[in-house]
Amino acid sequence: MSEKSEGDGGGEPAAAIRPTEPQRRYLERGLSQPGGKLPLFDSDGREVAPRTVQACVGNGWAEPWFKNPIKPDWLVCRLTPKGYAVLGRPPPTAPVPGDGTPNVTRRKKA
Repeated sequence: MSEKSEGDGGGEPAAAIRPTEPQRRYLERGLSQPGGKLPLFDSDGREVAPRTVQACVGNGWAEPWFKNPIKPDWLVCRLTPKGYAVLGRPPPTAPVPGDGTPNVTRRKKA
């Protein structure tokens, strides 16, 4: 009798839910990135499996950050405080500069 938790608070206690090895590798890559940005590709250059990304979002370890204008079907995410906690790290104390979105250079029309 095994029920799968969706990460919505209705399944196992949060302390009991741990990332799988692929999920942990994905999340750990955000530790060294500004704002906790998570990668679209793994260390071998392959796209991170969408089910890995969705599972991390579903468990509250990652959150969608912004829409990718070049590939709208790719989900660009960042670590959440819960994501840092599951990795045993405190979230950064300094806020991300600006409004929390990645720095995008925009040219002003003259």
